[in-house]
Amino acid sequence: MHSTLKKAVSTDKAPAPVGPYNQAVTAGGWLFCSGQIALDPQKGEMVGKGDIEAETHQVLRNLLEVLKAAGTNPSQVVKTTIYLVDLKDFQRVNLIYGEIFGQQVSPARACVEVAALPKGAQVEIDCIALLQ
Repeated sequence: MHSTLKKAVSTDKAPAPVGPYNQAVTAGGWLFCSGQIALDPQKGEMVGKGDIEAETHQVLRNLLEVLKAAGTNPSQVVKTTIYLVDLKDFQRVNLIYGEIFGQQVSPARACVEVAALPKGAQVEIDCIALLQ
């Protein structure tokens, strides 16, 4: 039985929060991951210089490290949200996303276009996962 208390999840293998939030929070058997952008966790700098594919790979690496730190993995992700500055990038992001989340039961998902993202990012992804 999982605790109903909420608990912060943190790893130095994903970018440190830049505000009053956590990389993720566990509660009641669930993991709620904050959105990740293409920040290199060691250098604190954006990866990809606007290249949507390079950014997407880094975003997913960051998200996978947070999942790992919480003791879960992509197969336990039940919901994702993708935020894109330009919806024209959807197909390229979707191909890379599918490499991680294309399992038999893919997560439910929303994808929305937004006016801007932190640090000039072109893509941000958050998720909700079951704890194992």
